[in-house]
Amino acid sequence: MDYKKLNAPLNTVTRDMNSLSMEIGNVYETVDIIAKRANQISADLKSELEKKLQEFTSFSDNIEEVFENREQIEISRFYEKMPKPTLLAAQEFIEDKVYFRNTIKDKLG
Repeated sequence: MDYKKLNAPLNTVTRDMNSLSMEIGNVYETVDIIAKRANQISADLKSELEKKLQEFTSFSDNIEEVFENREQIEISRFYEKMPKPTLLAAQEFIEDKVYFRNTIKDKLG
């Protein structure tokens, strides 16, 4: 998923958890779903950033050869300015873009 296109806020937003959890019926399950999705997003973003920064990796041990790479700094700044994974996950949940299921309820039902 392209997280850059999500309309997530950049700052922390206070949300009414009761209205968020109406579909599921349990506030704690809602928080758990959002937290697990945030962990997935965080892992995806981390691997994406590592792939992009790996292009700039220098294998020489000479300290004099270390120089400031403007492209590398711009890539890092872009990822720092993105909304945090929890905000992205909450926005996906609000927009019904998160697939989840409760296997225990599926077995009982």
